[in-house]
This record gives sequence, C-alpha cells and structure tokens, in this order.
Amino acid sequence: MLRTATALALSTHPGPAVAVTAIAVILGAGIGLDPGRLILLGVAFLANQASVGLSNDWIDADRDRAVGRTDKPVAAGRVGVGTVRTAAFVTAVAALLLTIPLGWPATAAHAVFIGSAWAYNAGLKSTVLSVLPYIVSFGLLPVVVTLSREAPAGASPWAIVAGALLGVAAHIANVLPDLDDDRATGVRGLPHRLGVRASGVVIAVALAGASLSIVLGLGGAGPLHYLGLAASLLLAAACAVLVLRGTVTRAVFRIIIAAALVDVVLLASSGVRLLV
Repeated sequence: MLRTATALALSTHPGPAVAVTAIAVILGAGIGLDPGRLILLGVAFLANQASVGLSNDWIDADRDRAVGRTDKPVAAGRVGVGTVRTAAFVTAVAALLLTIPLGWPATAAHAVFIGSAWAYNAGLKSTVLSVLPYIVSFGLLPVVVTLSREAPAGASPWAIVAGALLGVAAHIANVLPDLDDDRATGVRGLPHRLGVRASGVVIAVALAGASLSIVLGLGGAGPLHYLGLAASLLLAAACAVLVLRGTVTRAVFRIIIAAALVDVVLLASSGVRLLV
C-alpha cells in the first residue's frame, strides 16, 4: 500500500504541481483572499495539478516504457496503469468540487484550465498546436484566482498575457530534454518542429515578454518591479544561453519556474491592480 501511494505521488509530477499551486496561492494572497478561500484555492489547484500529472503518466505509459523511462512509476512497473488512471479522474473531479465553494465563475474557469491541460496529454502534444493548452491554462491561472474572490472579478489583460507567455516558456522548456525520446515514439509538437536553437530564442522572448507585460501593465511601477524585471531578463538570458549551447536539461525548466515565481511576486505586489 505504501509503495503504491509513493508511486502515485511521484506520478503527479510533484515539482511542477507544487510550483503551480504556489503561484495560485501567492496571487490569491496578493489580491486579499480570506484564509478560507485561499486554502480552498490552494488545495483545488494541488488536486488540479495532480490530475494533470497522473493523466500524463497514464496516457503516456506505453511510450514511456518504449524508451525506458525508469523515472516514471507506471513505466517502471511500480504502479498499475488502471490505478493511475482512476487517480487521475478522482483528483480532477476533486479539484472541481473544491472550487465550487469559490463560486461558479471560478469553477467554470478552473474546468477549462483542467480540460485544456488534459487535452495536451490526450493528443495535442503531438501536433503543431502543442503550445495552445499551455497558453490557455497558464493564461487562465490569474483569472481563476481573481474569480475566487467573494465578489468575483476578472483579471487584467496584461496579467493574462503574462501568464500565457509563461506558459509558452514552460511548455518548450519541459519538452526540450525529451526531444529524442519523443521523436522515437512519434511525438512531434511545436518545439520538435522549431528545433533546439529556435526554441531557446522563443523561451527567452516569452520570459522577457511576460515580465515586460507586468511592468508596463502596472503603469506606476516601483523599484521592486524594475528589480524583478531585471531578474527575469537575466533568467531569460540564462535559458537562452543554456539552450543555445546545447545544455538542455531539467535545469532549464527550473529556471522557468524561478522566472515565473519572480513574475508572480510582481503580480502579487500589484494588489487590486491585478483586477479588471
């Protein structure tokens, strides 16, 4: 039982799951969600991200076995495909049920977020539109948060643009280390078509664009915002250098997460200016 639970936990892709959940919670705190709503939002997003990771490992089980992905519990035989599939559906439903107390607008936006992420796992990852689910889901992240207020509100367009651009960077950085394995199993998304060097440029531009969108959108930006912009630009440059040198590892994805957290701090510091 303990081995199965551990394997399931690893199949949720805990690193990205916790990072995305932290982003949602930080944004929620920034716009002043009360503690009860903030906790609900955090647990709902954690379930959301768990379902996305689990569905990925369930759907890709045969591909992962074919390329010897021993880091994937399903492919390594440490947990059954059926168990992971069931857990994926249970956590997706739990994520939506947990969002209902936050209001139907937030629940609807969250449903689209989850549906978009599942669509990527279900097949869009193998097409030229592979980046689209990331644009949709990351762009909707601030919207789900702002709609979770007791008096629901939309998110400012510049916040949505920033989220979507971070999604572009996250998608490409997440795919690059697996390009060879993906090609071997017939996966050919946008990063595969762009190639490593062009993908590195897109990552850098997307990261820089996300930060610029926030700072310009805020209008009256202060020293903290410009400091954050400088940090994001440095991280964007680091990603570009690593990819262009051919150093395509999970370190690139971690840099993306760091850049995202910098932008989230900038967004959270904007307070009610995040709202439409």
